[in-house]
Amino acid sequence: MNTDSNRKEIVLSGIRSTGNLHLGNYYGALRKFVKIQDDFDCRFFIADLHALTTNPDPQELHANVKKILAEYLAAGIDPEKATIFIQSDVPEIAEMYLLLNMHVGIGELMRTTSFKDKARKALGLTAASDDDDEIEKQICGVETNRRVNAGLLTYPTLMAVDILIQKATKVPVGKDQLQHLELTRRFARRFNSFYNVDDFPEPYDFDFGGAPVKVPGLDGSGKMGKSEGNCIYLVDEPKALRKKVMRAVTDEGPQAPNSPMNEPVANLFSLLELTSTPEIVKQFRDAYADCSIRYGDLKKQLAEDILAVTTPIRERVNDILADEDYLRRVVAQGAEKARDAASKTLADVRRIMGIRKF
Repeated sequence: MNTDSNRKEIVLSGIRSTGNLHLGNYYGALRKFVKIQDDFDCRFFIADLHALTTNPDPQELHANVKKILAEYLAAGIDPEKATIFIQSDVPEIAEMYLLLNMHVGIGELMRTTSFKDKARKALGLTAASDDDDEIEKQICGVETNRRVNAGLLTYPTLMAVDILIQKATKVPVGKDQLQHLELTRRFARRFNSFYNVDDFPEPYDFDFGGAPVKVPGLDGSGKMGKSEGNCIYLVDEPKALRKKVMRAVTDEGPQAPNSPMNEPVANLFSLLELTSTPEIVKQFRDAYADCSIRYGDLKKQLAEDILAVTTPIRERVNDILADEDYLRRVVAQGAEKARDAASKTLADVRRIMGIRKF
């Protein structure tokens, strides 16, 4: 157990409980979390309250929380080094969410890119043909307003509370969350200025140093993501994983020596570089360069190399899920540590805002 965690910088990261973790989560975050858990006060949580914005099935939500918890542990996050907790196990978050919303404007929330994108998707609109006025008009419609709930609008406030209530200063986020992190910084400054205090430090994006890792999907474009349906999950069985890789998008093959790669093929090589040895990568790059490459061979090699990474994790996940007592101990320990910090922050916020007991 860390005894000097209060002297270390606090790193906070959460993931929504909307399904299994995938290869992008592993290379983009989990492996890095494991590396830093000795050097920082790491607090990793499962964001089940954030997941409620899409009105998930209750049983599915609970199952997803357990799966992600097991995957955190199987990937190497150590509950004796890092605080692992479930967002809803810290009720102080919900109260501070209400209090901070009193200092957040509806307009600044409606202008966030993520809200507009999700609202368009929920309402069946397109970014190319429908402007912000149309989004607002349809949101206010009696028949459509339930498709865009208030939780979706105030998602940035809840994210800000996740960070501020733990007083985290380093928050690793993807590009799609940078705007939310900047809002968190704005909300912290606004609260401090309004009440003439310095309670909240401003958090910054934590990039772990070095170039960010982009893990592409199997559909030929973009990054790997659950909503894109182009994922390799850490718990995929060998047969299913091989099938996914063999169906990955490619092209007709290079037509001349040293031809440039199109995006789908470059994506496969990116995955190969993440999971295979330099010798194997060179072998297939040389084959591409001299036009002798066979994409079927490339995919078969890639599938086996990915399985070498995911199989030990999948097996550990299954073992952990079978040990209910261990899972309960982990979340209880994590909730206690997370609540200890959160309760102190909330008590200060209540006092500052004038909400006191007689």
